[in-house]
Amino acid sequence: MFDLSFYKGKKVLLTGHTGFKGSWMTVMLVNVGAEVIGYSSCSKTETRLFDLCGIKDQITHIKGDVRDLHHLLAVFHEYQPEIVIHMAAQPIVRDSYKDPVGTYETNVIGTVNICEAVRQTPSVKSFLNVTTDKVYENKEWEWGYRENEPLDGYDPYSNSKSCSELVTHSYKSSFLDGKVAVSTARAGNVIGGGDFANDRIIPDCVRSAINGQDIIVRNPFSTRPYQHVLDPVYAYLMIAAIQYQDSKYASWYNVGPNDHDCFQTGALVDLFVKYWGTGLKWVNQHDDGPHEANFLKLDCSKLKTVFGWKPHWNIETAIEKVVEWSKAWVAGKDVRVVMDKQIKEFLEAK
Repeated sequence: MFDLSFYKGKKVLLTGHTGFKGSWMTVMLVNVGAEVIGYSSCSKTETRLFDLCGIKDQITHIKGDVRDLHHLLAVFHEYQPEIVIHMAAQPIVRDSYKDPVGTYETNVIGTVNICEAVRQTPSVKSFLNVTTDKVYENKEWEWGYRENEPLDGYDPYSNSKSCSELVTHSYKSSFLDGKVAVSTARAGNVIGGGDFANDRIIPDCVRSAINGQDIIVRNPFSTRPYQHVLDPVYAYLMIAAIQYQDSKYASWYNVGPNDHDCFQTGALVDLFVKYWGTGLKWVNQHDDGPHEANFLKLDCSKLKTVFGWKPHWNIETAIEKVVEWSKAWVAGKDVRVVMDKQIKEFLEAK
């Protein structure tokens, strides 16, 4: 198992640090003594995990837009990061139909700007671009996509992330090879405490449970590679650290659950209902929304073979942890305590 103490004293520039995954990664990095430079547009929602966990004063917190190359270059020049992890994005499929131009600007031009900032900053030794499992041309087949499959996402979000991958590949080949270790990580659907996004099934479940309403499930028979947020966050940190030490490990990696944890959405909601325990129920209510894939799995053999990695928590444990965090939040408890506890449990899992 990779030892996160590698990050003690390391300068890590993390874009999108105020997002759901970014907040969990920031807490994990701070807990092991990293010097975190967070860069985010800080777009406000009613509730935000980053604010709830009280991490802002423990890092260098910078408000900025990845579309602003001039500002990015100034930040890189001032802080001279050693490791860059790029997670800033417009991450919602449905929102990409509402604002395709903004989605492409953030997810493609934002990646170009990050790559350019990495190129112009000699201190950077390791760069990881976090994309998505949806970068692949989805043929709705029953087996998992491998890293050498064609990239061609269908909707504007997925396609913009395919483009982000290709931009990264080009910069690696044209400018960064031999100077910076560069990888991308394509993660499956991530769940965990503190996700308040719209049009995501677990946040919808939590909101319905709190309000005593039926859970509306748009596509109960769609299959997704669901995983607890700590599994990909840990994998990202592992990839970025190991390639920092030896660039031969720089590549493109899928990050997802074991096959038996690729669940239908309805079955996932059944687990949530089981652990919430208040007589909840869900209803199948398709809303004639835009196209979304019905079947999506990842083949994570490469990550497992190269790094000896494996998922720490199965889907049932992941849902249990989601409910634990959510009930603590509803009760007004300190969610940072819950996060620290869950991170400790995760790192101790065999």
